[in-house]
Amino acid sequence: MKVVKAPVTFDIHSVMEGSDVAVGTKRYKDAKSFFAKEGDLDENTVMYDVYSYTKGDAKRGNLNWGLTVLHPLCVAGECNMTRGHWHEDRDCAEFYFGVSGKGLLMLMDEEGNTWAEEVSEGSLHHIDGHLAHRLINTGDEDMKVAACWGCDAGHDYAAVDAMPFGYRVMKEKGKLVFVRGE
Repeated sequence: MKVVKAPVTFDIHSVMEGSDVAVGTKRYKDAKSFFAKEGDLDENTVMYDVYSYTKGDAKRGNLNWGLTVLHPLCVAGECNMTRGHWHEDRDCAEFYFGVSGKGLLMLMDEEGNTWAEEVSEGSLHHIDGHLAHRLINTGDEDMKVAACWGCDAGHDYAAVDAMPFGYRVMKEKGKLVFVRGE
């Protein structure tokens, strides 16, 4: 029997690596629209990185594995966050796994009801496909969250643009403050 090395490695103290790993970087200039107010960050500040590995076509039954590294930044007092999305195929669920750091997984149903789950090392989160979701770093170090979702799930950002999450997460004097959205 032939034994080969895995094409991708995931060192939980680092990031995913391998020739098949795609890396996307979200900079402040591309993330400004997520936040309630503009901040004074340099346009090229890295807000977060997303590492992803896909094996097979985008069809039901195939899976993606990913890692988001969300940096501990604030924009005009608002905690750093991912853009957030629903899945294009609302029947596709997703799992998030807290690797390091701490923060929140903000969830919103199709009626706009919004709540959050605490994310920390070892936490596991099931995200129903009918829920919009975004990550928010509330800590003082990088927040790393691994994810597994169907290749056919897709990302529906336009739906979140049309109906934004119901709360903003701010830091004031080191404490979290939840501000109801407009």
